[in-house]
Amino acid sequence: MVELYTGPDGQDRCKWCAATPAYVTYHDTEWGYPVANDRRLFEKLCLESFQSGLSWLTILNKRDNFRAAFDNFDIHKMAAYGPSDVNRLLGDEGIVRHRGKIEAVINNAARCIDLTGEFGSLAAYVWSYEPKVAPAHGLATHPASLAMSKNLKKRGWKFVGPTTVYAFMQAMGLVNDHAPGCAFRAKAAAARAGFTPPN
Repeated sequence: MVELYTGPDGQDRCKWCAATPAYVTYHDTEWGYPVANDRRLFEKLCLESFQSGLSWLTILNKRDNFRAAFDNFDIHKMAAYGPSDVNRLLGDEGIVRHRGKIEAVINNAARCIDLTGEFGSLAAYVWSYEPKVAPAHGLATHPASLAMSKNLKKRGWKFVGPTTVYAFMQAMGLVNDHAPGCAFRAKAAAARAGFTPPN
């Protein structure tokens, strides 16, 4: 049986929303809705990489700081970062100061430029991995995230394991993982029905 959380408005939501009001807002307005904007997609891949080993709430609470620190996740600006930028970021108390993750997302910005040159957009690449059949609720990974992770790593991306990629797919609407009974499952499904994936 799937457990749900009944919010202050009386609507049932995914259980994880009970942790904090910030989760309710994120869940209701962002999580699981399809995204085709390259900046948002790249930002989410970066933030999921930073989340590795941490809670999403830690990252969500620092998201505005991450945006300021990383030039709003502009891939061209980030790809041009050098050692002084790494040192600047390591000294920024508003973000997660992990050298490996910082260097990974800078590297990934350069790899993203290569990828968009090949596919036309990050969105076109990402949406080519949308599962053809809706996955079961509550998975930690999926063959589609395994495939994307493997391909990204082959292209030189870092901190993009299959669990990280699946969390990204859930958040960006490639998978509707709102729990059965969640009031927002149908809303996410309707948003996907009205969405044309880029190609």
